[in-house]
Parts: sequence; C-alpha cells; structure tokens
Amino acid sequence: MGKLPAAAKVVIVGGGIIGCSTAYHLGRLGITDCLLLERKKLTSGTTFHAAGLVGQLRSSANITQLLGYSVDLYDRLEEETGQATGWKRNGGLRLACNAERWVEVKRQATTAHSFGLEMNLLTPKEAQDLWPLMNVDDVIGAAFLPSDGQANPSDITLALAKGARQAGVTLLEDTPVTRVVLDAAGKLTGVETPEGIVACEKVVCCAGQWSRDLAAGVGVTVPLVSLQHQYMVTEAIDGVARALPTLRDPDRLTYYKEEVGGLVMGGYEPNPLSWALDGIPADFHYSLLDSNFDHFEQLMELALGRVPALETAGVKQLINGPESFTPDGNFILGEAPELANFFLGAGFNAFGIASGGGAGMALAEWIAKGEQPFDLWPVDIRRFGRPHADPDWVRTRTLEAYGKHYTLAWPHEEHSSARPCRRSPLYQRLKDQGACFGEKLGWERPNWFADLSAGAVPEDVYSFARQNWFDAVAREHRATREAVTVFDQSSFAKFLLQGPDAEAALSWICANDVARPVGTVIYTQMLNERGGIECDLTVTRLSAESFYIVTGTGFATHDFDWIRRNIPAGLRAELVDVTSAYGVLALMGPLAREVLQSVTGADVSNAAFPFATARSLPIAGATVRALRLTYVGELGWELHVPTESLVGVYEALMAAGAGQGIGNAGYRAIESLRLEKGYRAWGSDIGPDHTPLEAGLGWAVKRGKGVDFKGRAALEAQRRGGLKKRFAGFTPEDPDVVLLGRETLYRDGQRVGWLSSGGFGHSLGTAIGYGYVRADKPIDKTFLESGTYALEIAGERMACRLHLAPLIDPRMTKVRC
Repeated sequence: MGKLPAAAKVVIVGGGIIGCSTAYHLGRLGITDCLLLERKKLTSGTTFHAAGLVGQLRSSANITQLLGYSVDLYDRLEEETGQATGWKRNGGLRLACNAERWVEVKRQATTAHSFGLEMNLLTPKEAQDLWPLMNVDDVIGAAFLPSDGQANPSDITLALAKGARQAGVTLLEDTPVTRVVLDAAGKLTGVETPEGIVACEKVVCCAGQWSRDLAAGVGVTVPLVSLQHQYMVTEAIDGVARALPTLRDPDRLTYYKEEVGGLVMGGYEPNPLSWALDGIPADFHYSLLDSNFDHFEQLMELALGRVPALETAGVKQLINGPESFTPDGNFILGEAPELANFFLGAGFNAFGIASGGGAGMALAEWIAKGEQPFDLWPVDIRRFGRPHADPDWVRTRTLEAYGKHYTLAWPHEEHSSARPCRRSPLYQRLKDQGACFGEKLGWERPNWFADLSAGAVPEDVYSFARQNWFDAVAREHRATREAVTVFDQSSFAKFLLQGPDAEAALSWICANDVARPVGTVIYTQMLNERGGIECDLTVTRLSAESFYIVTGTGFATHDFDWIRRNIPAGLRAELVDVTSAYGVLALMGPLAREVLQSVTGADVSNAAFPFATARSLPIAGATVRALRLTYVGELGWELHVPTESLVGVYEALMAAGAGQGIGNAGYRAIESLRLEKGYRAWGSDIGPDHTPLEAGLGWAVKRGKGVDFKGRAALEAQRRGGLKKRFAGFTPEDPDVVLLGRETLYRDGQRVGWLSSGGFGHSLGTAIGYGYVRADKPIDKTFLESGTYALEIAGERMACRLHLAPLIDPRMTKVRC
C-alpha cells in the first residue's frame, strides 16, 4: 500500500474492471488527480472469477456501441500497456433450436445490421463447422458475430490499471473506504478510510456487490442484489482449438468458451440462488462459494445434449462466485439523483468484462464533463424509482430477471414477480372489467381489456407474430377514434415548481416558451448542452409563481432530477413531487365533450375551453384540474383528480357516457393511436441524442432574440450547419408485417438508420414505424423524398413508403372541436 494522499479531485472506490477502466479513462482525459482505493487486491471482489465472454449486441444502439468500444479497446490494450490481457477476437455463435427462437435470432441479426455490426445467419452445418464439438441434431439455425471475443478478466483489469498508472492516476490496494463523508449541509466532501479521510470533489462507487451498502450510507439507492453464478472448467478436450468461438445456446440455457484447450461451461438456471441475505462477510475477497453440484446438474444435463464430449471430460473446477444483479438485467451508471457528485458504476449482471471498457469510458466522460457522452437511458441509474428502495422487492424481481436471461425475449413481455405494487384506486374495478395489466416503475397500468362477455381471458400470450391482444386493442382504438374512451393514467409523474423565480427557472430549462398566461398548457422539451432532448413533458401555468409539470411514468426520477439540478443557482424555486396526490383519467374521442359537459356545470365548449389550456372543473364533488391536450390525436382532456375522488369521478364519467358507448382503453391502444398521429415517444423516438430540429419538433422551440435557454446555442449552430439526420415515418408494402423497432432502414440500397419504434395503426390497417434517416452531409426534404426506401425485417428486405407528416392529421396540434 502506498501513502494515502490527503486530497484528490476524484476518488474511485473499487478495483475491479469497472473501477480500473474508469481510472484508465479519467487518466486519458487528463484527470490525473484521481485516486482509486481497493479494499483488498485489484480484481479480488468478483472480477477474478468472471467467465470473460465479450458479446456486443444489445437491444439499444448506444449500449451496443458501448460494448463495441470495449472490443476496440481490448484490441489495443496489451500493446499499449505491455500487460497481457488474454484477449482474442474469436467471434461468437448463438444457436436457435425452435421456430420462435429462430425468428428471435433473425431479428437480432437485423438489429446488429441496424447498429453497424456484422452478424451472419448460418445453417446448422455451417455452425458446426465453426464449433465441431457440438451436436446440431436439434439446431434450426445460428448467428455468428465475428467481432465478439473473450478475455482473461484479471489480466485485462490489470492492464487497465497499468494504463491508469502510466497516465498518472494513483491506485492503492488494501485501503477500504468505510464511508462517504458529507458536510453539515449534506454536500459530499470526501471518503473515510482506516488511514484517515481523503478530501475530494467527486466519488465514483465501482464497488460491485458492496456498492449498495456503501451508497445507502449517504441515502443513495442502488438496486442490486448478490446471486450465485456457477460455471464449470474442464481439462483439455480433443478438438478444442484456441480459436474456437464463444457459444451461446439459449434454448439449453448455457454458454461456452475455450480455456487452455478445455471448455468453460456455465448458464442461467430458472431457479437462481441468492447470497448474502444478511450482508457480505467482512473478509470476503478472492473468495468463492461452495460448489453446488446438485443445483448445477440441471445445466449439465442440458449441456451434455449439446456437447457429448463433456460426459468424459475431466473437471478441473466448478466455480461458484457471487455476482451483483439488477431487477432489469442492465447495469447501473451515472450520477446518483439523491447526491450530487456521487457516481455509480455497478450491477453488471455477469457481463462486466464485456461492458468494462465502454462503461469506464462513458462514466469517465460523465464525471469529467458533467453530462453523459451519449444517451445511456437503458443503464442510467435514474431509470429506477420508489420500489427499488426496498431490497426485498429488488431481490424478487432480480431473481425473475436472472431466470429469464436466456428465455425468449418476447415483444412487449411483462415481468410477473413483485406485483402488484403501486395501484391506482381503480385497479380492482378495472381488473373486474377485464383489464390485463402491465407494470412500469412498480405501477400497475391497464394495457388492454379482454371482452369477458365473449369468454376472453385478460392474459398476454406472447409471440413474434400478432399477439392475442391485437383484436382487443383494435376495438379500443376504434372506440377512441369514433366515440369516447377513458384511460387510467394515474401513474403519470407529476411535479409542482413553485416560488418567485419559478418562471425564470423554467424559462432557462425549457426549450418552449413557458412565460404564458395562467391556465396555459405548454408542450416542451428540456435540452442538454448538445441540444439533445433530456425531457419531453407538459408544463401548466397555475399562477404567477406555480407550474404543474406532467411527464411519463418511467421518467419520474430522471425528469425530477434533471429539473432540480438545472434550476439556476440563486433562483428561488422549489420542486415537489405530487404524483401520489392525483389520479389521472384521460377522456378521449370525438364525443368526449358531450360526456364531460354532462358531468360539470362549467362551460367546456371550444370557445370557453380551447386546446392547450387548463381549468378547474367541479365533477362529482371534486375539484378536477382539467388539461385539454391529447396524445392520441382526438378531442380530449386529461382530468387530474385528487386521489380520494378518482373512483367517484370515474363512475360519473362512465354513467354519463353510457349513451355514447363509452368504454375503457389501455396503453397498447395509446401506442397504436399515437403512431398514426406521429407523436414522438421519449426513450425511443427522441432522447438525449436527438435535437428538436432533427425530430421535427422545431415548432416547440422559442426563437425570440435575447431569450436564452439551455441547449439554445447548439440548436442555433445546427440551424446554421444543417441536419444530418431527420425523423420520418415508414409504412411497409406488406401492411401485415410486425414492426417492433430496430428494423434496418435502407435508402437506395444503402443503410441509413433503423426504426426507433414500430407497431400497427388500426385506423389505417397497416404497420407503422418511425426512425431517423442519417447521412454524412446535411439533408433536406428533397433528399428525403427523392429516395427509395426499404426495411430489413428478420433478415428480409421489404419495400416501404416514407412519410414526413402524420399519417392521419397533417397538423400535429389539430384536434376535433
């Protein structure tokens, strides 16, 4: 152990691959006043027993890019540092042994092509030629990604550590961090060790399965738990060549890689085992758990059918090592919403080696520049919410996620564990009417309604073709277009921003003009310094000093954090989460006014209650905040109702609308309706990597001289320089194909992007997709309309038509009056 410095700009806690990669990349960015502290020895936590497979493809383009960066880094790291890494780019095979899996694999190959990866579809014989030891009697096909590989986890971590030291970063072993130090005002000031306190500006917690407890000490929630993960290492086996690709056999729940002429075989059993329920033992390092042959037997039996040579192979070791896993199977990056300057890189779900290079790069950029380098929403710590503060809830959901690691990743699949958690007051009433619920951030939300009178069952039956709820959603869709429906959207996140400087604060944070009269509803984005869309929401002015902000269910933590952090220093404005105070009923459809007028004495005519305005209405003994706006493209109102009055207001609406054929509708109908109208969805169609100009939302950006706002400079530069990507809609020649998003987009035979979202428009009777057309030079409407377009869907190209306007209504803000 070296001498502990009294201070550093950045302290990294944890010397596994993520901590060492972050140190390496901070050093490369010139931040050498950086100290990494490891409680025992580098790699001694969980890194040393990782299996070391490095795959790249994920369902997100940016996470795929991040893993691709790992591969590029590992290609050069040994030569750069002089430290062996055990890295080899031997490619990765993935098998399909049934028709549904083959569809999934073909769609994965399309996703790979969308993101610029070479992924080849193979026959069983071609796959066997690459992996001669396997039996392919049950194999239908396979996919091969040549740029995948494998590494020695300890060696590659030590290479990153050496590179960090070469850049001037200090790494100290045998120096545990016992707590993070805050001052009296709750500001982070340093870390405490047995040797003393190190003052610092920023702390980066890369402590693996120890991260949750360390973060909890300063009020930060890190939703991960420790689970046991086993793999077997064999003696040398005849025919195992050093260049043997890695192999994933998801239908048999197993993976394989070559090691010293033998095989490593592990997998993801459906009944995983927890570990350290009462805390991690104090001296746990370079430690493994007892081998559990009985539990591993289920994987061994499946593996023998694939690799018969395992039956006679000598077994060196059955390694049982605890790993940190998360409730959704994605890792955790970013600055904690609860504490400024406290960053996380943890919960890597047994693919930390694959993620390590890219995750360290992204985290270092985030630390150095104050913003993520690109959209990292799938792994952003702010994707979590209130249920994730409960370790028991997290463990229950994480056990399910682990067990589904290799099961088919069905479109629209819902988790079944740890439910129900958060419920609207209407939950049971809607359930009794046939609601099939989905879940987001713990909230139960009606996805669709089964026709109980016809014997339909409110239960999802998953498929890569049209799923069993298709006709039910069509019914709800048509009812919304032709009559009137009610959507329970109580899970919306709702905030109040109040104070003498609330308008000034929002004028800086919002791209649209919020300095409007009381009662105005403003649709707006909030932008980062690159002009990318960080939030997409509505702001309603309640008074001179009060604004009501509504955003999507899943963005509650993210958007609250973004707004709070970006209130300019010195302004008097306070943000409060009022989500639980209000339920939300969206009354939508051409007959919505007739229903609403019949339950309130207030005038709700178009003249008295125009679009994009808000009023308080008396309904069923409650004072309801009514917002006239729509995400389905029909006349409608969001009715924000005090929670205790939600049932009464719902009953009044349903009784009043009986003559108009009022019905319930769910979130899958909303998706179909919004696709036809061209409304964007944050997290897919728009996000931190897309500006309003690229997304076709420039009409929602204020242009007045002297009116500055966050991200304005980037937008003005983009206006001058032109747009190199443009948002557009696409309908395939065959209206019955299933579009899910991530299908590859071609213009004149050249790959130009992929679909960000896809679905079916029931009014139009066709599949609909949206995405960005990309080019290496500025593009305009003429360029877009002059091309011939096609989509790659599960490996097949299909002609499609480009649309630059909403498919039904040419004006996005028009609603029926």
